[in-house]
Amino acid sequence: MENLLCIKGKIIGKGKPLVCVPVMESSKEEILRETRRLEEAHTEMIEWRVDAFENVESPNAIREILNEMKHIIKESILVYTFRSKNQGGCKALSAADIYDIHQVAAESDVVDFIDVEYFEAKNPQKEIAMLREMGAYVIASHHDFEQTPDPEVIRMLLEQIRESGADVVKLAVMPQNMEDVLKLLSVTYEFKEENPDTPVITMSMGKMGMISRLCGESFGAAVTFAAHKKASAPGQMEMHEVADILEKMHKIIK
Repeated sequence: MENLLCIKGKIIGKGKPLVCVPVMESSKEEILRETRRLEEAHTEMIEWRVDAFENVESPNAIREILNEMKHIIKESILVYTFRSKNQGGCKALSAADIYDIHQVAAESDVVDFIDVEYFEAKNPQKEIAMLREMGAYVIASHHDFEQTPDPEVIRMLLEQIRESGADVVKLAVMPQNMEDVLKLLSVTYEFKEENPDTPVITMSMGKMGMISRLCGESFGAAVTFAAHKKASAPGQMEMHEVADILEKMHKIIK
């Protein structure tokens, strides 16, 4: 019997990948305006990239935005992400500061997922357990903007992150050639076959890896990321284009 993760009526990890769209605005007003637009557009997942927020150092400023998001977010799954400078994000904060703002998110009653950078956190397993106890789901992630590791290393990374107890495993890598893209897709498929109850998100970044953002249903990826106003990573396509392509592919696969 499958043990599927279902949030707000959306199944994560089976069938057509959900489309997640980042909010990359810097001011409170712009963040809330863009969140409202995406919610009204029935976006499946919205990712607030809090590292792009101009007052990210202030837990109280973050709390104010989350309190207002409660009146906006109804159907969309909300993902809360501080992407560190080391992982391709906008700002650098200490592990302790990130830990603190993760707790603000977990206490908010509006955030569904919190993204924890597995290899940046001081004690990722402890933090993941704490956030889950507080009622949040956790995406444990790792991003490599330099290369695509060998298949055995990709597999090791996915397994190590899975063992953290996170609800979803995420890995993004940068291809140097099309063979790198195929490596990632192949390992993703094998990992999903062996761990059917663990939703996995993988992507090969940049233009070369764009196909990996569109073929998740065939290879096991649960979520793909697309852009509305501002992309959060290289190779993101426009959200409506991605949704249309995924729907067409889903009908063909079925």
